[in-house]
Amino acid sequence: MTRTWPTKLAKDEGVLAWEFLDFLRKTAVMKVDGLTRDQAAAAPIATSPKLTALGVLKHLVAVERYWLCIAGAGLDLPSLWQGDPDPSWDLTEDDTPESLIQAYQAEWVNAEALAHRDPDDTAADDERTVRWILAHVAQETARHVGHLDLLRELADGQTGE
Repeated sequence: MTRTWPTKLAKDEGVLAWEFLDFLRKTAVMKVDGLTRDQAAAAPIATSPKLTALGVLKHLVAVERYWLCIAGAGLDLPSLWQGDPDPSWDLTEDDTPESLIQAYQAEWVNAEALAHRDPDDTAADDERTVRWILAHVAQETARHVGHLDLLRELADGQTGE
């Protein structure tokens, strides 16, 4: 997977927001890709037993599904956040790096329904602008990429952006 830094002389805020999100998405995938299932399912931080590379990626699938696809674009898809506490971190035996990378990338395709909307447009939920949703998903993704950075280093020693 190839990441591309967003355009440095950007003039279009909406395009720039999507470019940064794309960069962060691909970074998240790169942090999980190549891990074994055992490495990716390990919870090395004792105080955070659900903080696993697979759990982070599964949560990001739920984030994209809800915010970009459901709240943003109004797609008729089931939320992956059904339950309390948030079940999006819970792993099943079927969750592997490959399956969750595929699920994450499928949400990117679904989110294209929002990609052509103006940042000033009101989102499908009638509570926020598209701009707010994009900023929220970018900050959430960036925060979790930081978690993935640490988890990858603890799993196999790999560091770097």
